[in-house]
Amino acid sequence: MRVLLTGAAGFIGSHIRDALLDAGDEVVAADLMLAAAHGPAATVPEGVQHADVRDPEAMSRLLRGVDVVCHQAAVVGAGVNAADAPAYACHNDLGTAVLLAAMAEAGVRRLVLASSMVVYGEGRYRGADSAEAVPVPRRREDLERGCFDHLDPGTGRPLAWAPIGEDGRLAPRSLYAASKLAQENYALAWAAATGGAVIALRYHNVYGDGMPRDTPYSGVAAIFRSALAAGAAPRVFEDGGQMRDFVHVRDVAAANVAAVHHSLPGFVALNVCSGVPITILEVAGLLSRAHGGTPPLVTGEYRPGDVRHIVAAPDRARDLLGFTAAVHPADGLAEFATAPLRSAVAVGAPQWR
Repeated sequence: MRVLLTGAAGFIGSHIRDALLDAGDEVVAADLMLAAAHGPAATVPEGVQHADVRDPEAMSRLLRGVDVVCHQAAVVGAGVNAADAPAYACHNDLGTAVLLAAMAEAGVRRLVLASSMVVYGEGRYRGADSAEAVPVPRRREDLERGCFDHLDPGTGRPLAWAPIGEDGRLAPRSLYAASKLAQENYALAWAAATGGAVIALRYHNVYGDGMPRDTPYSGVAAIFRSALAAGAAPRVFEDGGQMRDFVHVRDVAAANVAAVHHSLPGFVALNVCSGVPITILEVAGLLSRAHGGTPPLVTGEYRPGDVRHIVAAPDRARDLLGFTAAVHPADGLAEFATAPLRSAVAVGAPQWR
């Protein structure tokens, strides 16, 4: 299989490239090498072509003879402020639109798209009667008094979390989330217009070796890890009870290889997750113990727009791709506690013009 892999030098992309090569695929690897992801002095790795998905001529050249595109190139993170919006729209959404147009012209009809759990916004909740419940925004006065759960308006009791499936409500709550949902929508429309096939992989909290160090755009696992490396305690917001699914980057790479080798008709979204829910405090504690560092500090601090709980349902990826994560979070996080990270990057969101 000849695969065009965008974002091939990135944290996730580099693992996918290795996994595809190990599977015997021919990989056309491309990356723009944005300083926000690679640092200002990074060089293009051997075997990777410097290319911008927003460049139609470059995409047309790279797509020659390609069977499937694995699209990982994106500006990541939740977005620090509103000024980051053009960067997300330009690199993620315009880039995807240009790539899809080039694929249509080249006759390439299969896409594996890197999406994210962030398209859901909040996770799935149930009330005291086990009925589905849509959480209302948490009130500042509740947060101030240390009540961090979403409350049932009728009873005042905390709503219970439940695994969210791919048919769950989509309600992005960050700039990054808005851009990822836009990517999915472009891909869905492209599939309908061309008869193409799209597998959108909604990654949950990805971690592993080669992850960027502490920046405003890093994941929480890397932020905790960076604190421990500096001799500081990982700072845990709220009460640490936020439920998440942490999936190792090797499993994410395996899911992409499975998607490349499975042709599913139309547009199909799949959660990519470990299937093992874990609290943020447990993550911090596992990393701290494995690193031999300072125990986590539960600060009680909060950010009003943060998601309380989001946990994935893994069933559809298992049923349609045969994908089941191999790395248990307890083992993977212990390994991650001493794994090599990418050099610190503090250049902010990339330029978009």
